[in-house]
Amino acid sequence: MRHTLDFLKQLAHGLAIQFGSSCEIAIHDLKTKDLEKSIVYIENGHVSNRQTGDGPSGIVLETLQSDPSTIHDKLSYLTKTEDGRILKSSTFYIRDDDGSISYIFSLNYDITAFTAASTAIQSLIATKDNLPDLTGDSPRQITHNVNELLDLLIEQAVAKVGKPVAMMKKDDKVAVVQYLDHAGAFLITKSGDKVSSYLGISKFTLYSYMGK
Repeated sequence: MRHTLDFLKQLAHGLAIQFGSSCEIAIHDLKTKDLEKSIVYIENGHVSNRQTGDGPSGIVLETLQSDPSTIHDKLSYLTKTEDGRILKSSTFYIRDDDGSISYIFSLNYDITAFTAASTAIQSLIATKDNLPDLTGDSPRQITHNVNELLDLLIEQAVAKVGKPVAMMKKDDKVAVVQYLDHAGAFLITKSGDKVSSYLGISKFTLYSYMGK
């Protein structure tokens, strides 16, 4: 596996040189014992303001939660940075001989300037009957560490339920917990304590909600 990581680093460096400073390449180690430091190599980390030793993305948690045989490379989708820049991303899953996933090779290209130019051009050329459709799924936000990631997942779970915690009933809280469980949030150390406190329930109740 050392040989594989060396090759991935070589490939990442070559792609960064080929496509320039707007192209970030990050390598996550899924075999690490310290999930909070899953990024083992990164090129052009200024794009998302991350560095080697930073924590996992939502995709890393989802991968760890999923059956490797059901996972396929995810190509050409949108993500966003904390400061609102839009990235065109692709995720490649690097497998061992037994089919398990050892590394995630993530490519993120900053297309913010192109997006702004495209929007300006569309606004100029669009007619009343031919307006651009700007709707669709929001890009995923890239996080720097597990605490940010957990906060983001909790925010997404609450948004999906559509109620503030103070107005949630049992079924709503069950939905929040199950969303977080599916997203891999409970792989994060002490996440159960934070979610229990946030929802105002005991850890025993939290575990019972996960099993529903």
